Amino acid sequence: MTTPLLRVEGFGKTFGISHLQQTIQAVRRIDFSVGKGEFLGITGKSGSGKSTILKSLYRTYLPDEGEIWFDSEAFGLLDLSQATEQEIIYLRKHEIGYVSQFLSVMPRTTSLELVQHSVLEMGESAEVAAKEAEAVLRHFELDEKLWHTYPNTFSGGEKLRLNIAIASVKKPRLLLLDEPTASLDEASKARVRELLQKLKLGGTTLVGIFHDLEFMDGLCDRVFDMSERVGVM
Repeated sequence: MTTPLLRVEGFGKTFGISHLQQTIQAVRRIDFSVGKGEFLGITGKSGSGKSTILKSLYRTYLPDEGEIWFDSEAFGLLDLSQATEQEIIYLRKHEIGYVSQFLSVMPRTTSLELVQHSVLEMGESAEVAAKEAEAVLRHFELDEKLWHTYPNTFSGGEKLRLNIAIASVKKPRLLLLDEPTASLDEASKARVRELLQKLKLGGTTLVGIFHDLEFMDGLCDRVFDMSERVGVM
């Protein structure tokens, strides 16, 4: 395998249920690594902890145990579980992207402005941001009538395509994907697949959660199956 960009060692996460005064062990003793430019798919039944892992890699959740080593271009080898908030903010802007099934965006901001903002965060000029934003929106065939519309009016599939556009336009070093094909038709899935292949060829490392095993076939280099973790808790 190529040099790891990401290495997860002994990762575990628990959640507290305050009204029951209980804690639930979501995942425990998770170990895997992902090489630079590799695509790792994570599979498993609902509730197995797939999203918990992905959100912890993005530091939406703070791990309770273990280490998450990321080979950052700016900071060198960094344990994301111990990184400062300033480091995480920088990484999210410049090195790590995240695609959720749900779209959470700035209010009163059009779809075109959202993608442009993503490019501007990388330090590019307004001219480059406009060009890149239009190109990626055309790739996903988001109707130009929607470019200057607030996305809260979009359908589920339109929101997901916009979400992928916002994250992928940066060409991040690591891209995390939480069900990137949910609610998409076959034509849209094909465009997502094409873009992910292009990002991978360009050196982006990808970690994705999938239920669509057919979509994964020939795209992911390896699969981490959460069902094999049964009994490890």
